Amino acid sequence: MTRMDRRRFLSLSGLALSGAVVGTAIPAVAHADADSATWRQKTSLNGWPVLSEGETQRFRIEGSGLSVRLAPAAAPVLLYVARRFIYEIDSQLQAGEITGYTDDRNIAASYESAYLSGSGITIRPLLYPMGAENGFFEHEKIVIRDILADCDGVIAWGGDLDPVKESHFHITVPATSSEYRNLVDRLRTWEDSPGKGAGAIDAFIPERLQRAGSN
Repeated sequence: MTRMDRRRFLSLSGLALSGAVVGTAIPAVAHADADSATWRQKTSLNGWPVLSEGETQRFRIEGSGLSVRLAPAAAPVLLYVARRFIYEIDSQLQAGEITGYTDDRNIAASYESAYLSGSGITIRPLLYPMGAENGFFEHEKIVIRDILADCDGVIAWGGDLDPVKESHFHITVPATSSEYRNLVDRLRTWEDSPGKGAGAIDAFIPERLQRAGSN
């Protein structure tokens, strides 16, 4: 688990505020629309099939006492996002503060349909609700940008979407796409390689800061 002292935090905050650290590639923007109140389609906005609860599974989030219900195909990537969030941003999350699949078709923005397909998660939605911006400190945003950069555009963050929902993350490509398969393969390789993957990453080393800023 990476940690950061106060001096480093202040230095990085200044770096980010000065514009030296900028965002990664911004995922496709999802807009709320008149049809988003009740999602009636058979697929979520990202093209993943809407599932019944029986088609999903509850997965333990390694390194925590938490679990989340997801589409099995989505688990390798969304669990990576959740683990890094817990390790590097907030290790005090309580049960129920990370949620994934739901069968509730009443949504407030079209991108929330990803919960219906088990291909999206929300982390502490009460603290980072829809419409609220700048809920994260700059060093926390750097970690989020680093996670997005690791995922090569396969993950969208609600902080980049319209309407904003900084607690939200969803997969942007089909599970059968080469982009998704390549990312899953890479994450699994990291899990089997000591010193790599969630829990072993320092988002603040220069190479990673530069990569996050150039995407």
